[in-house]
Amino acid sequence: MPATPRGATLRRRIRSLGGKVIRRLGLLPGGMPDGLGEDQELLGTSWPYEVLVYFADTPEALYQIEQWYDTFRALHAEHPVVVVTQDSRTARAIRRDSGLDVRTVAHYTTLDDILGRSPTKLALYVNHNPENFTCLRFGQLVHASLMHGDSDKLVTVSNQTKAYDFSFVAGQAAVERMARFSTLYDAHARCVPVGRPQLDDQLRLRARTPRGPLPTVLYAPTWEGGQPSAEYGSVATHGLAVVRALVESGRYRVLYRPHPLTGVRVAAYGEADKAIREYLAAAPAPAEGPAHGTDTHGDVAPAFAAADLLVCDVSGVAMDWLATGEPIVVTRPVGDVVIASSPLLELAPALPVAALGDVLATVDRELTQDPTRDRRLTLREHYLGDTAPGASTQRFVAACERLMEIRDREVARIEAYGAPSAAPTGNERGTR
Repeated sequence: MPATPRGATLRRRIRSLGGKVIRRLGLLPGGMPDGLGEDQELLGTSWPYEVLVYFADTPEALYQIEQWYDTFRALHAEHPVVVVTQDSRTARAIRRDSGLDVRTVAHYTTLDDILGRSPTKLALYVNHNPENFTCLRFGQLVHASLMHGDSDKLVTVSNQTKAYDFSFVAGQAAVERMARFSTLYDAHARCVPVGRPQLDDQLRLRARTPRGPLPTVLYAPTWEGGQPSAEYGSVATHGLAVVRALVESGRYRVLYRPHPLTGVRVAAYGEADKAIREYLAAAPAPAEGPAHGTDTHGDVAPAFAAADLLVCDVSGVAMDWLATGEPIVVTRPVGDVVIASSPLLELAPALPVAALGDVLATVDRELTQDPTRDRRLTLREHYLGDTAPGASTQRFVAACERLMEIRDREVARIEAYGAPSAAPTGNERGTR
């Protein structure tokens, strides 16, 4: 028997009420924003922000935006910044830890309403969340992808990059990578090298941190990736063997810094991570200096400041470490993961599984002889540009200002033609 209009309305209300209760009780599936927005308070208002940072993720992905807080605060000092989320839990954490203005917007129509009467010109994104398209639809903004790291992983040349007007990248190496491995994409026109502003404070902290009596080796692997083709992580294949060899030598202090998402897709990574943590917790402390340990701080700067050599995977950590000028050893994944040719991977000593027995000798050689130092310092500029403290932040702010100028010119150009009558906005059902 067909449902009556009254019955269908009642069921919709029940589902809506049930959804609200589920969201407020925090019973949503992992990765789903709670959608508890400030929409009713925001509708019909405007805001003073020139820059919008769109972050649609749930709290487990906060590490992607946390590294940008200092940079966003520097930008906010010149041009007002607001962070827009779809999740009230995420909003609370960002507001607490960053001091930035944050708004939770659950519905596209709310954002459309506010932006129509506000001076917002630039939208920034720190990941490729599919929900970014909620904001990418606004043609009166210039959209720039920042991402949350630069690396020689092939995922850094994702086809999703084409959705944005521009991509902020660390240095010339990233432009060349995009030009070489992306199809139908003008990397030289759309990539904007700004360095890595996150490194400004890291380098200052490193300069103030005294060296320990024993060299510290930082083991900072990546996670298993979102799919097997991106499984660059070494925790399950290399981790415990690397850590044990260095600890048992008695010549090094070992600091382990796992990726926050380690083990979320592959259980073996979580088990290996647990084994490494437990081993280091039980290992006797070095004869001198700090104990071995696991670092899980949100900020990588203290770990970088304490370390004399990095063992890592093909990841963004390798790029950032270049700024220190110190030695690096890069693992090689097992399986069918594609490793693209790059200047850093060709230069840095490789550590495949077959060479785990030589890890101690490799670390000894790199710390005592450092045979690739001069070439590595040359690569530092190629990958990161000017690494003088403060230089990257200045370049970032200047790049944002240039994009806002481009936006003003483009909006003026379109307005000169006059608005088309009854032009579709793209949010009507059935439009193409």
